[in-house]
Amino acid sequence: MSGLTVVAMGGNSLIDPHLPATVENQFAVTAKAVIPVADFVERGGKVVLTHGNGPQVGFQVLQNELARAEVDELPLDSLVANTQGSIGYMLQRALREELRRRGMQFEVVSVVTEIEVDPNDQAFEEPTKPIGRFYTQDEAQQLSVERGWRMVEDSGRGYRRVVPSPAPVRVVQTPIIRALLADGVIPICCGGGGIPVVRSSDGQISGIEGVIDKDRASSLLAVRLGAERLVITTGVPGVYVDFMTPQRRMLEETTVSEITRLLEEGQFPKGSMGPKIKASERFLRFGQGEFAVICQPDDLCAAVLGEAGTRIRRG
Repeated sequence: MSGLTVVAMGGNSLIDPHLPATVENQFAVTAKAVIPVADFVERGGKVVLTHGNGPQVGFQVLQNELARAEVDELPLDSLVANTQGSIGYMLQRALREELRRRGMQFEVVSVVTEIEVDPNDQAFEEPTKPIGRFYTQDEAQQLSVERGWRMVEDSGRGYRRVVPSPAPVRVVQTPIIRALLADGVIPICCGGGGIPVVRSSDGQISGIEGVIDKDRASSLLAVRLGAERLVITTGVPGVYVDFMTPQRRMLEETTVSEITRLLEEGQFPKGSMGPKIKASERFLRFGQGEFAVICQPDDLCAAVLGEAGTRIRRG
């Protein structure tokens, strides 16, 4: 467990689909979600937590839309910041209390994290990331005219707004996160992929409409921090080939070259496992880490020990 581990938690792991999405229920689900992280810390692991915000930012986008006749709408970068604060609060409180119950006194702190992107990124010309609720075709056409939204049909379920998903270039708060680690603090950062910002020629930072892939931002952070390993948790035990067929098979251990070949063959969909594979590949190509792991949240410790999940090595 020695060395630094960046653990990227999915936003869906903090929501129980069988329960109403009340704040009370979210706190209860989060308290369970941090138990594997506490197990890891108890066994000597040094960790940075990142997290998704897909369902949560969707709630806020819907609130924005429903209340727009009464209050000014918040831009998307502010909504990402809001979810960083609210999810970070739940995570830091739950993890700190779980560690305290075990007799361990750790400071846990959430960092509202900005992610610098290239303002000339092609993603701004070709938005691809669906957000918010579903609309009928007539509603989508009206929103396109009235609000300038780009709308796409999504999996036969209706139309959704799509926004840019630019590549992360720099984690603005990296020096702060590094200093927190040096002081023995457990940082929670890069929530929802981080707040997308651009930097002007005079160095001024400003927010921009977009959503950054959480796993890609986590990979960049892991490289910049010199992490030993990147762990990406998901809803399945590991990475499967031929997933939707009777011949499906989980990869227990693989290499960057093999997993890249399988990705190019179309084995991993863009909307699910594909981004996790790409993030793992970038971490190993550009960082000095030992390996990347994709696993279920409860398998964190076992996966780091090579006893669960899919381990991706160099080569």
